Amino acid sequence: MKHHVVFLDRGSVKAEIRGLNFKHTYEEYSKTSFNQIVPRLQQATIAIINKVQLNDEMLVKLPKLKMVAVAATGYDCADIAACKTHGVEVANIRNYAVRTVPEHVFMMILSLRRNLIAYRRDIENGMWQKSDQFCLFTHDICDLYGATIGIIGNGAIGQATAAIARGFGMRVIFSNYHPSSEDNLESVPFKVVLAQSDILSLHCPMTPETRDMIGINELRKMKRNALLINTARGGLDNEKALLQALDEGLIAGAGFDVLTTEPPESSHPLLNVNRPNFILTPHVAWTSDGAMQLLAEQLINNIEEWVAGNPQNLVT
Repeated sequence: MKHHVVFLDRGSVKAEIRGLNFKHTYEEYSKTSFNQIVPRLQQATIAIINKVQLNDEMLVKLPKLKMVAVAATGYDCADIAACKTHGVEVANIRNYAVRTVPEHVFMMILSLRRNLIAYRRDIENGMWQKSDQFCLFTHDICDLYGATIGIIGNGAIGQATAAIARGFGMRVIFSNYHPSSEDNLESVPFKVVLAQSDILSLHCPMTPETRDMIGINELRKMKRNALLINTARGGLDNEKALLQALDEGLIAGAGFDVLTTEPPESSHPLLNVNRPNFILTPHVAWTSDGAMQLLAEQLINNIEEWVAGNPQNLVT
């Protein structure tokens, strides 16, 4: 069988992608709008997507489609139940970001715990220059040693984050919101993680069960000096609740790399938070050069192994 492969959002992967090792035809598009999805996949047997959505209504119109290769770990872009119904197998990318995402997490944690942005603003405002001594004491600086980090999600990225935390001398606790079979993980009830964590870092998938898992009630249960870090998926937290928590001082700060809608509208309230205890980056935690190249290689491997009859990394 000669396959027709279509990559609908090639512009979302910043890496070289080698050719496939089987007979095929290939099309790629930098990006694809909602109305272009079905026409562009009409002849496809294999689709490559990152954030382009595939739902049941579309799959009904794509009888030739047999495999979807998601160029990401998160696969909520594809309606998995509908794919199963229509006999479409879906594979995702795994363990490629186990360095870049945890490093991004700790970039945010260190910046917030040591008030990097606040001190930078002080210098820009001339406060150090006008000081009557050699240093400033305008903001608290907190060590990581001895602090507790609560991690929600015990996959490869969650565990890599834990490894870095232990290197700083932190206590690591995992929430049994996602039970683990690992014997060496301290897994405690979700409410205990909320109450005990100095830093809460989210590393779980977006599912109906995890949507809005951090709302105003959960934020009220956290320490007043706690940080909330989300490099996983927008929507795990309730963004309005986060804004309220920052305004009311329910938590000390937050670092986010994701929003519920991406790209966000210019009116999104979190885009206009101009305060030193909130960091927002544009979904780039996963995009180090090394991680992107690993993703690209695994993407091609997933397709080749599926064609060879040895499917890997399936989520259907």
